Amino acid sequence: MKIVIISAVAQNGVIGRSNGDLPWKVKEEFQHFKNTTLGFPVIMGRKTFETLGKPLKGRLNIVITRDKERSFEFDDVKEFYSLNEAIEYCKTLNTEKSFIIGGGEIYRQGISLADEMIISFMDFEADGDVYFPEINEKIWKRDSGEKRNQFEIVHYKRI
Repeated sequence: MKIVIISAVAQNGVIGRSNGDLPWKVKEEFQHFKNTTLGFPVIMGRKTFETLGKPLKGRLNIVITRDKERSFEFDDVKEFYSLNEAIEYCKTLNTEKSFIIGGGEIYRQGISLADEMIISFMDFEADGDVYFPEINEKIWKRDSGEKRNQFEIVHYKRI
């Protein structure tokens, strides 16, 4: 099973705001995210899940939380207390890939575990205080790119 990070990143590295808000709404990028992740498990932090407000349809939603008392009352949500536990669980599902979808802390932990990354580099800067981790070119090789209207989708593979 491949572990794939998927994210949208503004030119200044911003991916969001600490209150959970996404600093932009680009319909084409949302559609790309949906089409790419549909049918696969998506792993996210608690704040990201709470921002969504409900599970993403057509995907097993896996939420990482430190709060052992926390449970999410949805059939298609599983919670784990570490990213490693979530990934180990995904390996038992016999799925081709699982996606790490944020937020900032989960990306920081996941970048050392992922096999691939799909990053939408937005054509603008954004106001926010949550940033995507640095992409080390000694570890990650740009595999392909596809220009869209307000962003470029770049695929990376671990070297």
